[in-house]
Amino acid sequence: MLKQGLQQKLLQKLSPQQIQFIKLLQLNTVDLQQRIDDELIENPALVKSEDDDAAPPLKEETTNEAETIEVEQEENISVEDYLTDETIDVKEYVNDDYDSEGFHLSDEGSPEEDKKEMPLAETTSFHELVMEQFAAIAENEREQQIGNQIIGTIDDDGYLRRPLEAIQNDLAFSQNLEATLDEMKHCLHKIQALEPAGIAATSLQECLLLQLKRKDHQKPGVQLAETMMRDYFDDFTKKHYEKLLRSLKITDQQLKDAIYVITHLNPKPGESISDSRPQYITPDFILVDNEGKLEVALNARNAPDLRISRSYMETLKGYDNNPKPSKELKQTVQFIKQKLDSAKWFIDSIKQRQHTLLMTMNAILKHQKAYFETGDETKLKPMILKDIAEQIGMDISTVSRVANSKYVQTDFGTIPLKYFFSEGIATEDGEEVSSREVKKILKDAIEAEDKRKPLPDERLMEILKEKGYTIARRTVAKYREQLNIPVARLRKEV
Repeated sequence: MLKQGLQQKLLQKLSPQQIQFIKLLQLNTVDLQQRIDDELIENPALVKSEDDDAAPPLKEETTNEAETIEVEQEENISVEDYLTDETIDVKEYVNDDYDSEGFHLSDEGSPEEDKKEMPLAETTSFHELVMEQFAAIAENEREQQIGNQIIGTIDDDGYLRRPLEAIQNDLAFSQNLEATLDEMKHCLHKIQALEPAGIAATSLQECLLLQLKRKDHQKPGVQLAETMMRDYFDDFTKKHYEKLLRSLKITDQQLKDAIYVITHLNPKPGESISDSRPQYITPDFILVDNEGKLEVALNARNAPDLRISRSYMETLKGYDNNPKPSKELKQTVQFIKQKLDSAKWFIDSIKQRQHTLLMTMNAILKHQKAYFETGDETKLKPMILKDIAEQIGMDISTVSRVANSKYVQTDFGTIPLKYFFSEGIATEDGEEVSSREVKKILKDAIEAEDKRKPLPDERLMEILKEKGYTIARRTVAKYREQLNIPVARLRKEV
């Protein structure tokens, strides 16, 4: 049965401008540059300051995040919406609301520094390198097509995890090539003979065996290593060394030689090429020592000054001075007004992003001042998102977006912002310390342990307790796993 009724609800929705600001806030410097470039292409009313068509900059307006949240949802406005208006007020677009100062994303740094560009080296991708090698040994075009299909399916770490039958179906569907399974296997064996060694393996065991087959078997440990990988792979991975000594009837020295050979193989051959490519991290913040006082500046190299298009402004002025504008001119002005609104929203969002980033980073600097002055990891204080959010008067989600994928350049390295956030642990004296300090003690203890008798988690718990940190064994295990350190049994060496 249908019935009507009235209901009151209190809702809080974000305006389109606020949604745009949130999306910009979570971008790092490199992604922001790409986003600005996309906006410049999509919106002709937005231009760079160095363009001939750039109008004078808009006056700066101080905004806070709290001021930009609106209770009612503003609808996205289209050109059609503007065409329904009887009158158009262009005064706000053509007045003299300008000043002589430019809009910069950073108040510090010289113009020459802002124009610097990071050089990017041209590199051949992993798949392209393997395809080039295969092209030199392919017997005909058909074989090259099959080989390229297999190579294109290889993961970035060098493994072929897709079954040959599935790749066979892909060939028939995408290239209309009916290949037999024998042809597929023949091409796969050829690819596995290419560089780097171990490429196109279907498992770790096969990857290591492919590499061992290319080794000089006259060298100590190589022949034994191949036998262990082929027939005793599970025992080796579980470090059942006593069982290996009995089963293979070998000495401790022979086992050490074989282990040395195996541990110097590459378990991810594809990454040996990927890791050789230059990797650049563009810091979003730069920490500078200004006569003994630490200060934070935003990296502005990749963020150009943004202005409104002068020609768009002139069109609006022409409309404002025309007592009887034509229908075509009115439609043009409707469209221009929409683009100018969008451009102003974007510029304001960029300014608001700058304000929020600097405010958040300065709060982090204040909280972790002892660390930034010394670079000593043990000086890090416990700090969670809520601590910074309360300090700057913003929501936790805003701080989370700032910390995401952002880096700060310091005298002792470029560090991700997430590094500074850690939970607190109470000592026996009641003092709260960062969990990173506990992790460092764990790491130092494990590095100093006797690898023939590695320390179990229970012993690590006792070591921490002796230093004043009362932590449960499961917490020790959690921190050890976060440090990517295996259990004691897997750390054991002969």
